[in-house]
Amino acid sequence: MALRQSLCISMLVAASPAPAAEDFIEGVYLQSQELCAQAKKETLQKLIEAGNIVLSAHGLESIEYNCEFLQVTKATLSPSWAVTAICQQPDYVFPDVLSVTQMNSKQIDLVSVRPADDEGEQSGNSGSYFLCDGVALP
Repeated sequence: MALRQSLCISMLVAASPAPAAEDFIEGVYLQSQELCAQAKKETLQKLIEAGNIVLSAHGLESIEYNCEFLQVTKATLSPSWAVTAICQQPDYVFPDVLSVTQMNSKQIDLVSVRPADDEGEQSGNSGSYFLCDGVALP
């Protein structure tokens, strides 16, 4: 009986999401303020389906691409976090490590250790993202 209870507790702990670091980002971010305005006019889902990447505290999300944030660690001397992630695209899964830095109240910058590939990907998972006030995840 004790083994069964222990197993159930272990399964619940394993199924729980990784704890996010204190003061981690909140809200929905897109790669430009123009995209935020478009998301307010139309829907965020429409922008995702068009191939745009959305950043939230859960990770990066696009139509056939996502990075799930697994572990978030807050820096002590800067408004930054180190994030480990598992990223997926069709037929390919890979790890990534990113720095997430709060540049100001409306802008987050990501820097990835994953280099951009030669197939036209500009910056891998790196880049600037802007807070979209009034926009929620679908």
